Amino acid sequence: MDGESPKETIPTNLRLLLVLEEVARSGVPITPTEVNAKLELPKPTIHRLFATLEEEGFLQRDMDGRTYSPGPRMRILAASTLSSLRIRTARQAILKRLSTEIGETCNIAMPDRDAMIYLERVETEWPLRIQLPQGTRVPLHCTASGKLYLSTLAPNHLLRFLNAIELGQHTENTITDRDALMAELDVIQRQGYSLDREEFMPSMIAVAVPVLDSNDRLMATLAFHAPTQRFDIDRALQHLEALRTASGELSLLISSDDGTA
Repeated sequence: MDGESPKETIPTNLRLLLVLEEVARSGVPITPTEVNAKLELPKPTIHRLFATLEEEGFLQRDMDGRTYSPGPRMRILAASTLSSLRIRTARQAILKRLSTEIGETCNIAMPDRDAMIYLERVETEWPLRIQLPQGTRVPLHCTASGKLYLSTLAPNHLLRFLNAIELGQHTENTITDRDALMAELDVIQRQGYSLDREEFMPSMIAVAVPVLDSNDRLMATLAFHAPTQRFDIDRALQHLEALRTASGELSLLISSDDGTA
């Protein structure tokens, strides 16, 4: 059509997908203007697309009223994709091998707005174990996986989040002071792993490492937890390299073109 740029001729349904792709690629809340810097669509069009995606639940407006994040339907879509049978079979094999090596329950969790949700678990064979089944949502501020995710957030987004939630006390070790938590997150960011020192449940410790996407951003977390009757932090850290090796395999599995590693 005369006077129309190639990007303006993209079919509407593809435009919607391209918007979702840019939001997902960003990894942080993003404005329509920032998305449109890549898509170069007419300004009314980009705002109409965002309005449609928000109305249908694929995007949701962030607390500042300007930026957008993946909505519930987009998060369900992502989790369903990661749970496809072929990927899940290979993922289970990695988790089972890791659980056998460590001797404790291992899990994969994904951030889900204000919590981490367990996507996959392999249970230990010990009769004494902590029951946190697949689909369980756990807090961000007092779990190894949740703190690891928080440590990857941009500083302004992290501050908005921490100012908007209550840091509930689950045990006597739970960090409920925002400054103390931010100091902890700074350490986690530098060391590349996170610990739960009986902060979520009494007598339970955990170690988590990131599962990265093709852009080296946290896509999920890989962790194991154990009762303090069998493990202390020093012993748990002896398995850090095994966790990192398995997380690397999971990253390759999920981001590979054909779904196999």
